[in-house]
Amino acid sequence: MNDLPLIDRIVAEISQRLPAGLGELRGEVERNVQAVLREAISRLDLVSREEFDLQTQVLARTRQKLEALERELGAMERDTGH
Repeated sequence: MNDLPLIDRIVAEISQRLPAGLGELRGEVERNVQAVLREAISRLDLVSREEFDLQTQVLARTRQKLEALERELGAMERDTGH
C-alpha cells in the first residue's frame, strides 16, 4: 500500500494530469485542491483508524463475554432442568 496519505495521493494524481506548461500555477492548483479536499473530508463524519481498531477490540471482548455468559446460562439451565 502507498505510504502517502489519501489527500496527498489524490493531489499527486491530479497534478500528474495537469498540462505541463502551467509553471507556477501548478503549485497553486495543487494547494487549492489539497485545501478543498481537506475541508470536504473534515466535514465527513469519519473516525480515525485508531478509534476504529479500538472499537473493534472492545466489540471482540464484549462478544467473548457474551458467549461465556451464554455458555454459563446454558449450563445452569441444564443443571436445573429448564
